[in-house]
Amino acid sequence: MCGATEGGLPLDGVNVAKEAIVQGQVLRSGEPVGNAYVRLLDKSGEFTAEVPTSASGHFRFFAGDGEWTLRTLAPKAHPVDKKVVASIGSVAEVVVSI
Repeated sequence: MCGATEGGLPLDGVNVAKEAIVQGQVLRSGEPVGNAYVRLLDKSGEFTAEVPTSASGHFRFFAGDGEWTLRTLAPKAHPVDKKVVASIGSVAEVVVSI
């Protein structure tokens, strides 16, 4: 059984057993970054999806099994790439520091 890290996004209504979830938070100097963008790139680097972060810096993707790259874009910051592995039945929690 797997769930989100304490303080992460709630998973109410999400059947984690049937999903490969990648979620997390974007931080700058330990503070949440709202209105950043997080892109989901496949193993070959192709763009798959993009979401804005919430006011609390949180984001979530429902991905397929496999290796992914999260590319975070935010004002006054260089893009940050972070590798993540998603698998059905688990939640990959990621903290991105910019």
